[in-house]
Amino acid sequence: MKIHLWLRPAFILIILTACSNSGERDYYTAVVEGTVVQVPALTGGKIDEMAVETGDEVAAGALLAHIDTLELSYQRNQLRATLEELAVQLAIARKQLAQGETNRGYLAEKQQRIATLYEQNSASRQSLDDLTNQLSGAKTAVATAREQLATIAAREKQVQAQLALVTKKIHDATVLAPVGGMVSEKYYEPGEAIPPMSPLLEITDLARVEMKIYLTAPHLAEIKHGQQVSISVDGLDKTIDGEIIWISNTAEFTPKSILTPETRTSLVYAVKIAADNPERVLKHGMPVEVRL
Repeated sequence: MKIHLWLRPAFILIILTACSNSGERDYYTAVVEGTVVQVPALTGGKIDEMAVETGDEVAAGALLAHIDTLELSYQRNQLRATLEELAVQLAIARKQLAQGETNRGYLAEKQQRIATLYEQNSASRQSLDDLTNQLSGAKTAVATAREQLATIAAREKQVQAQLALVTKKIHDATVLAPVGGMVSEKYYEPGEAIPPMSPLLEITDLARVEMKIYLTAPHLAEIKHGQQVSISVDGLDKTIDGEIIWISNTAEFTPKSILTPETRTSLVYAVKIAADNPERVLKHGMPVEVRL
């Protein structure tokens, strides 16, 4: 992605103003810009396959490239084996906890009976102390078993998270087109190693293009949002319909200078125009003439 999946409508244009025979400025030259998407390799590694070449048209979801995942596969197998081991440890810890709770309950009942007998002078103090100590040990054993169970469960969650991350990396190693368009740039070739999150290639979507012109303040009052405009291309007999989709509220200076009565005509406002381009007549970077 020039994103990282990342969408970046590029709206940088060079604006020139032409004049009609009457001297009134209603023609403006702009540069066509498609939607440029830099597609990143979310998973780094050696490129096994590049399925496209520069200039190819691709549909959204089409295979673009595949990154080697052998090492990631080994990591995934190791994590799965660790989870199996932890599952056994959890089963043992649960069994030990259940046994400890059973033993604690038995000793608690027995200690209560001996305490009653001791109050009736039917049991010795030594017997009561021995059972009290045994009960205390059983309670400690239960607490320890619970801590061990919690530790193993936490470790299991940690390994599950690591496994999910590795699985995602393996999935991301298959690079698919986030949008349809033309492969305008290719930065790597098969066999080369690409760092994670680095741009792999660039796709330019020309289905709907945009361009920007600049108007002086006196002409700004003559346009409105949603207004239809005509776009002319050298070598094309017919014009293409466009629409004003954005008018800047902030003035700019071209060139930058201090605002004075003599230079106020250099104060301009950016106006963005969009046009549907189903036949891809308008190309990225093509100069066009916009008539308001």
